[in-house]
Amino acid sequence: MSEPTMLLDEEQEFDDMGSFNHSLVQSNLAYLLRKYTELSAFNELSLDASGLDKSQFPTIKDELIPDICAYPKKRSVIDHDILRMQEMPILAIEVVSPRQGILSIVEKLQAYFALGIQSCWLVEPITGVVRVYHPHTDPKTFAASDVIDDVVGIKIPVAEIFD
Repeated sequence: MSEPTMLLDEEQEFDDMGSFNHSLVQSNLAYLLRKYTELSAFNELSLDASGLDKSQFPTIKDELIPDICAYPKKRSVIDHDILRMQEMPILAIEVVSPRQGILSIVEKLQAYFALGIQSCWLVEPITGVVRVYHPHTDPKTFAASDVIDDVVGIKIPVAEIFD
């Protein structure tokens, strides 16, 4: 009986795997956040999600790992490392992978908001679109000019994300 569950977990992990476009966009975003903002950007940083209501988020495990997340400027921790962040970022970014379903990403965005994250971006490499989500509002879509996120004070040229 545990075998199908294990298979599902393996399939889910496979679906979340990146691709050339995913990796390129993820790298560009981390660089651009450093270039255009006063934020520290992190690739695939583990966030503690153990406090989430499991009845509301049954498929979310005790850990969430956004493709990119951003905090107010952070310095490295010299004497130890942090394996799972208790402090939530102000921004979480998900880059859509070729095999990833939008519904699973939307659930992940809802979990981020439940954890107190102020802003979430959904980045679509194939279409060249960035959708900016904030709690209790409709998302804003950016496909040309700049991505503007007034909640966290970010303005980044869309073309540079997909360049």
